[in-house]
Amino acid sequence: MSTALQDRAALGPTSLTARRLPKWAPAAVAAVAIALGCAIGAGFGITSKLQWGLMAVILFVVGQYVLSTAVEGRRWAKDRLATSLVWSAFILAVIPLFGLIYYTIAQGIGYLNIDFLTHSMKGVLATDTNGGLYHALIGTLEQVGLATLMAAPVGIFTAIYLVEYQGGRLARAVTFFVDVMSGVPSIVAGLFVLSFWIILLGFSFSGFAGSIALAILMLPVVVRSTEEMLKLVPSSLREASLALGVPKWLTILRVVLPTALGGITTGLMLAVARITGETAPILLLVFGADAINANPFSGPQSSLPLFVYQQYALGTNASQSRAWAGALVLIAFVMILNLAARLIARWKAPKAGR
Repeated sequence: MSTALQDRAALGPTSLTARRLPKWAPAAVAAVAIALGCAIGAGFGITSKLQWGLMAVILFVVGQYVLSTAVEGRRWAKDRLATSLVWSAFILAVIPLFGLIYYTIAQGIGYLNIDFLTHSMKGVLATDTNGGLYHALIGTLEQVGLATLMAAPVGIFTAIYLVEYQGGRLARAVTFFVDVMSGVPSIVAGLFVLSFWIILLGFSFSGFAGSIALAILMLPVVVRSTEEMLKLVPSSLREASLALGVPKWLTILRVVLPTALGGITTGLMLAVARITGETAPILLLVFGADAINANPFSGPQSSLPLFVYQQYALGTNASQSRAWAGALVLIAFVMILNLAARLIARWKAPKAGR
């Protein structure tokens, strides 16, 4: 018997003769599992809906495997078990995300309006129902913008050096320090800038000081993401350009970077999103302010994460409502950044030839 026939025999009955579960079977098993999970939770007096959901997931996986074993055989049952585990893991990962977004929207949407977005907290008491985050929004835009201007060029050029020039011992040292910087806590970056920039050099608290710490946190993410994207560019594109007599620097500029631009942009936006929510460096270096300060190089500023922290810490109903509304604006800000990254990546991606 040939190898193909042996493989076919190992698969068991053909699809025309083997018994298979109908397409609606997984949905039916899921519905029964949810009903049983809710019934068990209510019957045993379990108050946590999360535990109800976990029981339903376990019942779904077990029920899918048992039913498939009885109808389709053990081989197809193992396949469905793996598929059920993948779907269950996906659902368990998505539920906290949607729960977080839903709860933030429910808590903050009632306080979010035009006045909240266009006014500061200057002269507003903790118990007052007015006030807004305009000063914090301006501070976040300026601090993140300055950090991006500092970290993005350095990170991209460093990744180009590591991938395209492969500098031997120096490249290994740079890679090691990038790995070390990836694990540096944000508070350590803030303390370093506080010691060097403010205490040693004598500069004052400002948005720019916070931007330096944010750039330190952003740099390893930019380097790593850009490095991985450059490695995905086929070597044949580089070789074809070099074979035509194009210099290496021009090959990188006109061939390598445009090909990897989509991934580089996405990685850059992920780095921006990573630093947008940092609070510890801003608390140490920017110092916080209730009034609008549009100059990031002079005087204290605020930021969205610092605004959320300070308002929630005040403990009044009005301040905590402002904190939830600020958190909702922060989430929307990060989502807009990711959407912009995808649009830019699609716009700048090299067009496939016909």
